[in-house]
Amino acid sequence: MIRPAELIERKRDGGELTADELRDLVLGYTRGEIPEYQMSAFLMAVYFRGMSGAETFALTDAMIASGETIELGAAIGRRCVDKHSTGGVGDKTSIAVGPIVAACGVPFGKMSGRGLGHTGGTIDKLEAVPGYRVELTTDEFVEQVRAVGMAIIGQTANLVPADKQLYALRDVTATVDNVSLIAASIMSKKLAGGADAIVLDVKVGDGAFMKTIDDARTLAEAMIELGDRAGRKVVCMLTDMDQPLGRAVGNALEIREAAFQGRLGIGAQQVAGAIVTRRNSAAIVQHDNADVAQVEFNSAHPDDPLRHTLISPHEPGLCR
Repeated sequence: MIRPAELIERKRDGGELTADELRDLVLGYTRGEIPEYQMSAFLMAVYFRGMSGAETFALTDAMIASGETIELGAAIGRRCVDKHSTGGVGDKTSIAVGPIVAACGVPFGKMSGRGLGHTGGTIDKLEAVPGYRVELTTDEFVEQVRAVGMAIIGQTANLVPADKQLYALRDVTATVDNVSLIAASIMSKKLAGGADAIVLDVKVGDGAFMKTIDDARTLAEAMIELGDRAGRKVVCMLTDMDQPLGRAVGNALEIREAAFQGRLGIGAQQVAGAIVTRRNSAAIVQHDNADVAQVEFNSAHPDDPLRHTLISPHEPGLCR
């Protein structure tokens, strides 16, 4: 039996915890065996002391173990792709990218979240469509990807419950902005959701949580390392959020812009460029023999202000 106070003290003093210790701590908290005040103290110790790559993966793995997992690729018999954005003003690319990727023959299964801070989440945007149902069972999710090639749904109640509890605690204890905790939160959901290949879009700039390229790159590399340790293919882009993406801001307005952009090619060149790069990323990372480090993504127009960085497990590099 672990003694939470000893783990808190060791992390406070800059020590490293074992995978078993982190697993017992996370699962104990999820079951209600460890009180919030002790987990709050632990999160604050992590906030100031950080975590090693091994600790971050152990935390991610423990969060995944707190609930059910989905083997999406195995269920439909094909490699599946997921996409995640850290959020920004006017970011509606998933809504257009999903159908386009599916039309290219790449199964696209995404469990999406709601808004954080000043940004609306993909699920919030989709709920602006009257009658759209975002809460599907696991079986319905798998069947929809099998039948039509894609699904974007809300996170199920039993998928990574530890993340829900830990994020709520981080939100009220000022421990949200830590790279290890952010990476573990994002990747635990992506890995539990069953995607074989994952495209990550880390926003950077005034309208994003990551304000500098260096901070965004650190987060991107942490998530790529987690994917690599879990045996998943991950590619990450750093994309500009010093200005809103596209012309529309607001859930219903962004749905309309994404629909017109995806179906008719009508809309801001900035959004078109964003859709093209994410579509290409999803198609490339879906194949085993793709050398993503050598791929250069170009925006739809040479004057497009959007600039992005592609980071891969092979050779991090800047792509224009």
